[in-house]
Amino acid sequence: MLAAPSRAAAPRRLIAALYSYLFLQDFILLYPFYALLFTDTGLSVTQITALFIAGAITVILFEVPSGALADVLPRRWLIAAAPLFAGLAFALWVIAPSFEVFLLGFILWGFGGTLSSGALEALVYTELEQHGAAGRYAAVMGMAQAFAVVAVGASTLLAIPAMHLGGYTLVAIGSVAACLACAIAGLALPETRHAAAPVLPGEEDDAPEGYLGTIRAGFAEVRADHRLIAIIGLVAIIPAVWETLEEYVPLLAAEHGVATVDVPWVVLAVWAGVGIGGALTGRFSGLTARGTSILLLASTLLGVVGALLGGAVGWLAMGIAFGGFQITSVLAEAWMQQRIRGTSRATITSLAGVASEILAVLVLLAYAGLHPLGRHAGAFALLLVVPYLIAAVLLWRSGRRGSSAGAARS
Repeated sequence: MLAAPSRAAAPRRLIAALYSYLFLQDFILLYPFYALLFTDTGLSVTQITALFIAGAITVILFEVPSGALADVLPRRWLIAAAPLFAGLAFALWVIAPSFEVFLLGFILWGFGGTLSSGALEALVYTELEQHGAAGRYAAVMGMAQAFAVVAVGASTLLAIPAMHLGGYTLVAIGSVAACLACAIAGLALPETRHAAAPVLPGEEDDAPEGYLGTIRAGFAEVRADHRLIAIIGLVAIIPAVWETLEEYVPLLAAEHGVATVDVPWVVLAVWAGVGIGGALTGRFSGLTARGTSILLLASTLLGVVGALLGGAVGWLAMGIAFGGFQITSVLAEAWMQQRIRGTSRATITSLAGVASEILAVLVLLAYAGLHPLGRHAGAFALLLVVPYLIAAVLLWRSGRRGSSAGAARS
């Protein structure tokens, strides 16, 4: 399914700008505290949940339209603009905290995220392809995700003294500054425009023209390629589950008797696994479809053991599991990028983003329904097993059809 790892070197400017962008994107001092800001302002749990849902709906509504925009406009412009919307949201939250302003902030934050989602992946793959290094996509993006994880940890450590020194104001100022720096890193990304992008054989006369033509071309390519549809399903399912369940790790830890002051160590163990997994993704980029399926199943088993067992062994198992989930997420994304053949790369990538966001909402709703029946451990374990069993079967069946990690297309 995935192209064999390339020996060609990725362009240095791309790597430097990409790693800087993803690091700064998550170097947000407000992350550990914005839920507390909501409660300190007097918001109820229902109102906070409504904010999260509003953010998700915003992404669902704008993901594909913004992806198509990235196929007709310079992608780095949109990538650079994305963090500015987040920075504006953070500033408004501290200047005029209220439910209405928080809601506006989530809409701005969600919309900004859609500008870079799809556009960034498409730009990185196109640039690597231009340099004969498309096979290094998984390794490059895996390492980039590791930088993002490091940023979360570093910003959390810095946020604690910043909060003591200047409260929400200083934390927000640091967050806005990171967003501005992130925008500059986005502008530094190199970009090769679409003139070099291939047109599907037999469709030279039907090449997309303009914004709506790009959207139609993207949907047409997906409809015409059943394997691409399956890959998009994997790209949607794998990150939607683990990234959503990660939000419940602190509650799971508390249920297992972890003291409140020690909960951050459990979260750190999980994110350390994610970071290590991202850094090691390049070493797994030659996996066959069946090998990727086995990796996903093994990670699921470890995740279930961690959720049910708790304790030092359980949290270690959970960290390793989430590292495996990160690897399979990036591999699936690379598989999809290599499968796309037309000019609507960002549009198709955004389709996967919409599907993932919808699934994330479903996971949230399912967790809320299952928690009263099996508490956090039971809900966590069940929501790992069912979706990932489906994803593993999709991978295994693809392997039976002769598809492998070394072939991008059949």
